[in-house]
Amino acid sequence: MFVNMKATPNRWQTLSTRKIYDNPWIEVKEDRIINPAGKPGIYGKVSFKNLAVAIIPLDREQNTWIVGQHRYTLDQYSWELPMGGVPFDEDPLIGAQRELREETGITAAKWNLLLSMHTSNSVTDELAYTYVAEDLTIGDPEFDETEDLQIKKVPLTELLELVMAGEITDGLSVASILKIARILGM
Repeated sequence: MFVNMKATPNRWQTLSTRKIYDNPWIEVKEDRIINPAGKPGIYGKVSFKNLAVAIIPLDREQNTWIVGQHRYTLDQYSWELPMGGVPFDEDPLIGAQRELREETGITAAKWNLLLSMHTSNSVTDELAYTYVAEDLTIGDPEFDETEDLQIKKVPLTELLELVMAGEITDGLSVASILKIARILGM
């Protein structure tokens, strides 16, 4: 059952904004606000300096490729879709094509947008896109200096099982895998 999806007026008021932190990937700001109940408070916002893109490379047998790496922020190993950041002034599709080639060595003749989403809209304004890449050509990856990746080919059905078992936890990967599985009737 869906709740009324009609937008309501913005009742938040921003009184002031100050930059707390800035690096090449993110900027953190703190706003002094009046909340919808009319009470003063603060709100922190993380703004990413790139769009996020993820790719589901899909062959004719419905196999796909995932990448594994140690995620510094979590201090744990993570299997996820090939993904990366794309500058705001670049077409996200061009960035997705580059990220797939860099992380897996795969190029594709056919591309379709699968998903657009905000990754964690309570604290960040990050916008993410996922593409499905088909008609694949396999090549050699071109990792950048921050990437220490393993590449694994898996059936899409197995990938869905990994999501359902909680073994894949990256939010963009989970949302994208669930959506493609729904579309394909899995």
